Amino acid sequence: MSRRSGILEFAVLGLLRESPMHGYELRKRLNTSLGVFRAFSYGTLYPCLKTLVANGWLIEEPGHTPEDALAAPLAGRRAKIVYRLTAEGKEHFEELLSQTGPDAYEDEHFAARFAFFGQTSRDVRMRVLEGRRSRLEERLEKMRASLARTRERLDDYTLELQRHGMESVEREVRWLNELIESERAGRDLKGPASGGSAQQDTTHGAPGVLPRPGDTPGPDTPDDTAT
Repeated sequence: MSRRSGILEFAVLGLLRESPMHGYELRKRLNTSLGVFRAFSYGTLYPCLKTLVANGWLIEEPGHTPEDALAAPLAGRRAKIVYRLTAEGKEHFEELLSQTGPDAYEDEHFAARFAFFGQTSRDVRMRVLEGRRSRLEERLEKMRASLARTRERLDDYTLELQRHGMESVEREVRWLNELIESERAGRDLKGPASGGSAQQDTTHGAPGVLPRPGDTPGPDTPDDTAT
């Protein structure tokens, strides 16, 4: 399994742990709530769902909304399929939530993990946050060393781009420091009333999950009949 597909499977399981959904609902949640998936190909979602069903982590059920009841007789359309997490799927997702290895600190995987911190135990959150901070501090040190070696050879625009990258990493380190301090003090971030994995505050500039300047969500893809 590729790292990208593994992140997608993790996110799908996490969203379905909140409630069963149609494939179209899942696509919208991945696109709008989890910024890391803004550019993902919709054609990758359905093979992922089929894999999760084959593994026994999801089951497919016919939809039961009034729209679904009317769908079949109209022009041969099929009712939508609802995907529901199985007990084995919930257990597998909880196992994934407990993992704190190096993959949890990488940009895209960290963004997906952070989106489900509301379902993650405090000790695991701490290890992931501290691992992410350590990874970024290493990156920042390398960026500073590289800039010191090459500063005299860079034109003003390239130099400004290098500084911008460093400032972005420094900003995220400050944000992580605040989160770690809150976790140590036993304070939880307040989520939405529904308890779902909502989009996070944009003021700290965390990558992946959070919107960035110039980000614009893609238009909704027209609904399909099979999911």
